[in-house]
Amino acid sequence: MRFMNRTSKDQGGLNSNMFGFIEGVFLVLTITEFILGNLVNGFIVSINSSYWFKSKKISLSNFIITSLALFRIFLLWIIFIDSLIIVFSYQTHDSGIMMQLIDVFWTFTNHFSIWLISCLSVFYCLKIASFSHPSFLWLKWRASRVVVGMLWGALLLSCVSTMSLMNEFKIYSALTRSKDTPNMTEYIRLKRQEYNLMHVLGNLWKIPSLIVSLVAYLLLLLSLGKHTQQMQQYSIDSRDQSAEAHKRAMRIISSFLLFFLFYFLSFMILSSSRFLPETRIARIIGVVISMSYLVGDSFILIVCNNKLKHTFVAMLPCECGHLKPGSKGPSAS
Repeated sequence: MRFMNRTSKDQGGLNSNMFGFIEGVFLVLTITEFILGNLVNGFIVSINSSYWFKSKKISLSNFIITSLALFRIFLLWIIFIDSLIIVFSYQTHDSGIMMQLIDVFWTFTNHFSIWLISCLSVFYCLKIASFSHPSFLWLKWRASRVVVGMLWGALLLSCVSTMSLMNEFKIYSALTRSKDTPNMTEYIRLKRQEYNLMHVLGNLWKIPSLIVSLVAYLLLLLSLGKHTQQMQQYSIDSRDQSAEAHKRAMRIISSFLLFFLFYFLSFMILSSSRFLPETRIARIIGVVISMSYLVGDSFILIVCNNKLKHTFVAMLPCECGHLKPGSKGPSAS
């Protein structure tokens, strides 16, 4: 019996040491991603803002990119604070006014930044894709007004999704009150299930923006196929400016979609972590994936934007690559 107790204590110590190591690695990763994310997104904001102040005007695409980078900086701070709570005060992670405030700011900034990506995808699609359908031509001629309308709609949807948290807070408040009430075990279990389910269903707010970006990508793909076929028919080099613009825009949107799928996966992990045996580990994985997305996707924006790319390369101590002198990004800068 004494041997069994000693073995269980040794295993407990081993598990504790292993978890301490995981927390240490998690903290190093989050600090690194937090610093990189702020540098990358801060670079985008500072360069575009300086051009804005100098020229007293900014293109719609650069305005969306700048807003996206700014909101991602806010998101990085929110996720970083959340990761510190996971490591140093996990017992309070799902309780208190502090976490409710984090939930509110996280939900609004996250949903609006996702919709900004969709608006950028639609803008590139309307500016570059070519179709003869009257409805598409009507939208293409009013591309700026359509995208500005989308931005206002995105702001409204982000506010609505944030207000939907009020129902979650009410359920949580009912759970907190019922803990002190005897003979409420079944009620607490049902309310907790409802609360956890609300967290998972909250991911449905992200699906419309994903569908919009996917439609924009497919339209660009169809437009490129049609354009290439026309070039081949008239024996013209398919590597003309229109085809290159199509390909650049498609690279950006496909990168958005790829990174967003990983980002959506992190949401599913975070929201479903309550149903998993290792809740804390699942949340750690979700946070690391989320911060990786905010860094990687913003770096893609720099690489695919002609002005940002040239400025970034010029700031490097040594020339890391060669830029084509006539290359241009898909943004209307």
